[in-house]
Amino acid sequence: MKEGRSTVAEFGSKPNDTLSMDPVKFMVWLLLLASVMLFASQTSAYLVKRAEGNWLEFTIPGIFTYSTIVLVLSSVTMHWAYLEAKKDNFSKLKLAVTVTFLLGVVFLAMQVLGWGKLVEMNVYFVGNLAGSFFYVFTFLHLVHLILGLLALLSTLWAATKMKVHSKRLRRIEVCATIWHFLDILWIYLFVFLLTFN
Repeated sequence: MKEGRSTVAEFGSKPNDTLSMDPVKFMVWLLLLASVMLFASQTSAYLVKRAEGNWLEFTIPGIFTYSTIVLVLSSVTMHWAYLEAKKDNFSKLKLAVTVTFLLGVVFLAMQVLGWGKLVEMNVYFVGNLAGSFFYVFTFLHLVHLILGLLALLSTLWAATKMKVHSKRLRRIEVCATIWHFLDILWIYLFVFLLTFN
């Protein structure tokens, strides 16, 4: 009996293991999940409306392909920034974040130029659902991208103050998560639009 009591006492005194997650990272993942649901609903609506007919088929301007390459390159430089932060290489960290930011700005500019190409092809925001959806998808992604650019600026500022290093990686981890998500989201949208245009 005494043995049984001591075993129970031992188990009772042992703290319970709890699962914990950084609250900032948790909030970021919730926001990204909300974005996934937003774009999933939009792409579902696209497929439903496309099946109804009255659909203008058009060739997606080549600039959108080039902008996709630019965004993929920016994900590479974002990962480079993360690796430099882990090594406490502050000069290369700042350079990598700066290059990522500039590539993001180039992507944004190319998307806007792509809208101009669509207008030249007589594909407008109003007048046909295919064009409307294309503008909505690209605009919503650009809104997300601008938020990503703000996260990059915040990370760059923190890096200049040496607040991002191997012992404080949360900021750059969050920034990298957001940026890679934007990259994957755009690739999904672009492939979707190429496939179902």
